[in-house]
Amino acid sequence: MPSTQPRPEHPRPQFVRPHWLNLNGEWQFEADKSDSGLERGLAERELERRITVPFAPESELSGIEDVDYSEAVWYRTTVTIPSDWTGNDAVLHFQAVDHDATVWVNGVEVVRHRGGFTPFSANLAGVAAPGEEALIVVRARDTKNGSQARGKQSTIYFNRDCHYTRTTGIWQTVWLEAVPSVHLGRPRITPDVAGSVFHLSVPVSANKPGWTVRAVLSDSNGEIVTAEVRADLDLAPRLQLAVPADRVRLWDTTDPHLYDVRLELVNADGAVVDQAASYAGLRSVSINGQAVLINGKHVFQRLVLDQGYWPESLMTAPSEEALVADIELSLAAGFNGARLHQKVFEERFLYHADRMGYLVWGEFGDWGAGVGDTGDNNQLPTATFVTQWLEAVERDYNHPSIVGWCPLNETHQLLHDRITQLDDVTRAMFLATKAADTSRPVLDASGYSHRVPETDIWDSHNYEQDPVEFGKQMAGLADGAPYGNTGGREDRPISQPYNGQPYFCSEFGGIWWNPEAVQLAGTDRAESWGYGQRVKDEAEFYDRFTGLVDVLLDDPRMFGYCYTQLTDVFQEENGIYRFDRSSKLDVDRIRKVQIRAAAFEG
Repeated sequence: MPSTQPRPEHPRPQFVRPHWLNLNGEWQFEADKSDSGLERGLAERELERRITVPFAPESELSGIEDVDYSEAVWYRTTVTIPSDWTGNDAVLHFQAVDHDATVWVNGVEVVRHRGGFTPFSANLAGVAAPGEEALIVVRARDTKNGSQARGKQSTIYFNRDCHYTRTTGIWQTVWLEAVPSVHLGRPRITPDVAGSVFHLSVPVSANKPGWTVRAVLSDSNGEIVTAEVRADLDLAPRLQLAVPADRVRLWDTTDPHLYDVRLELVNADGAVVDQAASYAGLRSVSINGQAVLINGKHVFQRLVLDQGYWPESLMTAPSEEALVADIELSLAAGFNGARLHQKVFEERFLYHADRMGYLVWGEFGDWGAGVGDTGDNNQLPTATFVTQWLEAVERDYNHPSIVGWCPLNETHQLLHDRITQLDDVTRAMFLATKAADTSRPVLDASGYSHRVPETDIWDSHNYEQDPVEFGKQMAGLADGAPYGNTGGREDRPISQPYNGQPYFCSEFGGIWWNPEAVQLAGTDRAESWGYGQRVKDEAEFYDRFTGLVDVLLDDPRMFGYCYTQLTDVFQEENGIYRFDRSSKLDVDRIRKVQIRAAAFEG
């Protein structure tokens, strides 16, 4: 019988222990408009309203649907920790809370976390044990002022242009997990296509004499190989799972093969004291000159900009099926991947991208770094941008679908003869990503200000709507002088010079089309907004789309593109599909334009 609980599926599919409890559903709730709730006793008393977790209070599915500002919001619920978890600690997990969270359990503060996109947890040992009740109270602060990584959330009351309804508080699954006091940490699984090997680094919470870590690799035909290593010498024991030649099957867009990985922590008596299920794909990403290669092959990346919003639930997918449907819609239109734009998508999306062979560029929701009128120092990202981004990279490291990282988007600032805060943070995010992951390319900032000369990838955003003019602007790549964004300042550069890196147009198109809003004729951008001049009819859309796509498909040095965008989002009406995912174009016609052979693939 189908579950009536919202979002009942396990939220962390790459590290699944056998015993866990989903806490989504009805919680007590109260908005705290001026963030005075702690002084007013909200941490101790019953709250006034009811909300459906994990949906944000601004959303319809939350049952609240309050789109006004709240400097803070409060949540409260009571759960009984399963008595059959005896012998384990109960760990409380939050997959994402926007933006600054404090959590109390049975009156004890158990964790604080800053950042609206990444998970955090609290071990409840000494606070609530199996068989006992846990009273959970959460305060989430979410100011609209100051430098904060908020993605596309509007900082004025109304939606406008490409800024949308805010998300405050809990917006991904809350859950409990039974974890042994000595336990495995989340592994790093690195594919090595050249050696037909998976390299595993598996943290352990304590190094016990005589204990070992075991890993077992399997496929549909059964177990392939087992490796075991001592767990008493290294903080993160390392293992290798070598795949025999007759069981090698690479992960790619046409055959997204995944191996099962079982992890076990074994004590000195040979008993398994902790275990978790994971999976992995054998896939490589490499660079040869201006080419980005997947498993050594020229795979043209036909990406779409996906912002991951839904009308009834905002940044939270309304259901598991909605996540799958968005990938299916993208594939049906001829795309083979996406830039996951201005949002760290939930892990369940990446799981489906893994199993469906869907290429993904991981991105951070960094918009919000611009603070007030600060002249030529208009971008002020802070150290917490680096912290939060590293949490995202660590969470998503194992996903074979991710083929590149992009920590920043459209940061724009004139180059100075002094190092600015934007320079420092851009380099910090680039270097941190390179240190955290040597297996994927890193793009320092998508579009606009490339502040890191050695960035692995160079790109631009170009919303020129005339295909002929677009072709002229993009033609410079052949001469080593590709199109670059100027931020409207032709007199002084905003980027370090191009240095021959692989290049792609990572935003283009955005063709403004809403068949029901033709009568607006481009005059009312509050109701309908898009890039450039709205097409006059659907036929003009296909002509423009074909012309723009052809420019990029015909360039042998272009390794991919990213079309804006998969769906309309509120007033931004430039999607292949409507905001409710219904059709507004002949998708088969869109697909045929895209799937012809690209010059890069020749």
